[in-house]
Amino acid sequence: MRVLVIRLSSIGDILLTTPILRALKAKFQHAEIDFLTKPSFKQLLEGNPALTTIFTTENFEPKQRYDLVVDLQHSLASRKYHRLGKKTVCYQKENWKKFLLVNFKVNWYRGYESVVERYAKSLAPFEVRLDEKGCEVFLNREELDFGKSHRTAEKPVLAVCFGARHFTKRFPPERFASALKQLLEKNPIDIWLLGGKEDAPIADEIVSRMRSKSSVKNFAGRHTLRETAAMLAHADAVLSNDTGLMHMAAAFQKPMVVLFGSSVKEFGFLPYKSPFQLLEVEGLNCRPCSHIGREACPKSHFKCMRDISESGLVNAVEIALKQSGINDYERGERENLC
Repeated sequence: MRVLVIRLSSIGDILLTTPILRALKAKFQHAEIDFLTKPSFKQLLEGNPALTTIFTTENFEPKQRYDLVVDLQHSLASRKYHRLGKKTVCYQKENWKKFLLVNFKVNWYRGYESVVERYAKSLAPFEVRLDEKGCEVFLNREELDFGKSHRTAEKPVLAVCFGARHFTKRFPPERFASALKQLLEKNPIDIWLLGGKEDAPIADEIVSRMRSKSSVKNFAGRHTLRETAAMLAHADAVLSNDTGLMHMAAAFQKPMVVLFGSSVKEFGFLPYKSPFQLLEVEGLNCRPCSHIGREACPKSHFKCMRDISESGLVNAVEIALKQSGINDYERGERENLC
């Protein structure tokens, strides 16, 4: 049997497919399972034992049709590949629910359901069942050693994923700096700022506002996604906006403090089967203002982020640091070596 799974972007969405890949392999143990994504995201799936081949949209020329195409993107861009399958199933996004919640604040979601579980519904006819594990990133020994090499002494490490593609999903940098200063005054920790090149200016602003910079390491824009994953694997706890690196940290079962501004849990993007504390401003009648985020607050007050308590954030991070300990990943049971 030959199966093609399609998810073209982005970091978080692709990582949330990894429980589906595991479930497909468990159901069809002898199947060839291929994955199609955009070139920049291929590295997220490297080493995944469920996959036979990872294709990108630049080099995809299959020699024969697939028995099953699993479209977890379900867009115009992914639809053109449906012809490659003898049978095709699609993830049902239920965008009408998002539309009602964003525009009329009418909530048709009935309890929390992860995007992973929504992905899995498309495979119900094939009796593909999810297990109890979370997302996965498979790192080799060299990559793991790279992440470990950045630790100094015995101080706990807090990784801070401060970026996000859209403004309304980003906690203000001056608030990050203020909260981190309070943490450092009370706790002997190291802080790692993690993000891509597009996040580097925000990291610079955070660092510029810190009085004591020796405990703050700015790695934004300096490492690949896999190197960033290796660093998350060796952090003790993670403070994150609603961003792809949040799901990457979840793959390593890191205790997390998650900040939701314009995001809401109904959209299904909380960390999957990983410990977290969610900080959000509940009861704000303009929230959510978008299901993906905006480049500016449409009300100009940005209360969904600015009203998150710094003291509450500091307390939540301290709890996460106490929870860190040695998790399954670090114990070797889920070391994800490839």
